[in-house]
Amino acid sequence: MTDGLRGRTVAFLVANEGAEQVELTEPWEAVKAAGGTPRLLAPNEGTVQAFDHLDKADTFPVDEVVAEVSAEQFDALVLPGGVANPDQLRSEAAAVGFIAAMVNSGKPVAVICHGPWTLVEADVVRGRTLTSWPSLATDLRNAGATWVDEEVVVDESGPGVLISSRKPDDLKAFCAMLVERFAA
Repeated sequence: MTDGLRGRTVAFLVANEGAEQVELTEPWEAVKAAGGTPRLLAPNEGTVQAFDHLDKADTFPVDEVVAEVSAEQFDALVLPGGVANPDQLRSEAAAVGFIAAMVNSGKPVAVICHGPWTLVEADVVRGRTLTSWPSLATDLRNAGATWVDEEVVVDESGPGVLISSRKPDDLKAFCAMLVERFAA
């Protein structure tokens, strides 16, 4: 356990239904273990229904509605995956605007699995190198990104660092890298 994120507030943005639970909970615990303060953002107040692949898993209380916050309130952003989660988020103007503001302000962003769909919608991947669940490779390329098949990718070629991973099996490396880079 370190305290490298002490005093830092990290936004976790998900749809109210569809986030892959382990891609939410493991990075959340890594942020807490490093002394950071995670905050769960969603389009609507209430709870978030997480999933274990296609099966309902646990629910989590929403800390703040994304339309009611600004990028200035947070030091970093985590975008968990799950197929339904980013697909819903990319149709939420407030979520897309928040993501664009976080990236364009130079704050570090970590994204895993299907999460990059929201980055594509926010138009912040052009010229960047990322990884994702393999089925997003064409979407990322079409949006101007370079897609690679690696456990964890760190891209520093734009405003702020983008950290990306492919799937739940990559979570150990993903969590270690996001804590390291969020603390920098």
